[in-house]
Amino acid sequence: MKKLYVLVGLPATGKTTWASSQDWANECTYVSTDTHVEAYAKSVGKTYSEVFADYMPTAVDLMSQQVIDARTQERDIIWDQTSTTVASRQRKFNMLADYYAIAVVFPVPEMTEWLRRLANRPGKWIPVDVLESMVKNFEVPSEEEGFKEIWYA
Repeated sequence: MKKLYVLVGLPATGKTTWASSQDWANECTYVSTDTHVEAYAKSVGKTYSEVFADYMPTAVDLMSQQVIDARTQERDIIWDQTSTTVASRQRKFNMLADYYAIAVVFPVPEMTEWLRRLANRPGKWIPVDVLESMVKNFEVPSEEEGFKEIWYA
């Protein structure tokens, strides 16, 4: 059975860094809207934040096509998005119902460290109210929602 690794965590908590540090992950299809937004921003000489609002729908479409292609090719998938709510994770389950789903949860670091990490991402700015909303609405993954395993990074 193919595996789906859903990375669950707020921005700048280490999801992308973790995925890139796993040797076994090279065999997986890695999907993330950030990859597409960053590539587009670079291609037009702008920052991630400058293109985010306009380009995100396209990035979602591109990422969704990657998921469909990976499913067709029967590949394991690492899905790198915040995925901090049950509803956002349910959409992933709906696309990949036949996958063995593993949540990889990334806790928020101590506030000073988290703010340092957020500030260390040039051109990628997230409004404070958005961050606060994400923290407030964070829902810890559970087996009841469909995960077979839950890992803590």
